[in-house]
Amino acid sequence: MKKLTAVILLSFVMLCLLAPLVLAEEAAAPEAQGGAQTKMFYYGLAALGCSIAIGLGALGAGIGQGISTSKACEGIARNPATAGKVTTTLIIGLAMMESLTIYALVVALIILFVNPFKI
Repeated sequence: MKKLTAVILLSFVMLCLLAPLVLAEEAAAPEAQGGAQTKMFYYGLAALGCSIAIGLGALGAGIGQGISTSKACEGIARNPATAGKVTTTLIIGLAMMESLTIYALVVALIILFVNPFKI
């Protein structure tokens, strides 16, 4: 499992490092086509960035919520008298984690719908 994780992480890093080399083009080409290619390239990268941002935001919140719920269940199982306090603290923590996911969504929507080409 550790080798698989390392291979996936290494391939992702290599993809991130080699993407600018693969997508590089000459500077004169977009102006010759009236900038349409530049706009499409920008919106394509914006959509890719938004999907990565929302995916990572949801992944982090999901992992955090799973771990905190697990630990809350363990705490209640060890000491049932503190169930009320643990549950209250758990719900507040889950709300904070979910708000981070909503912030990721808002930032992704701002990136997606902003128009940098408007003059």
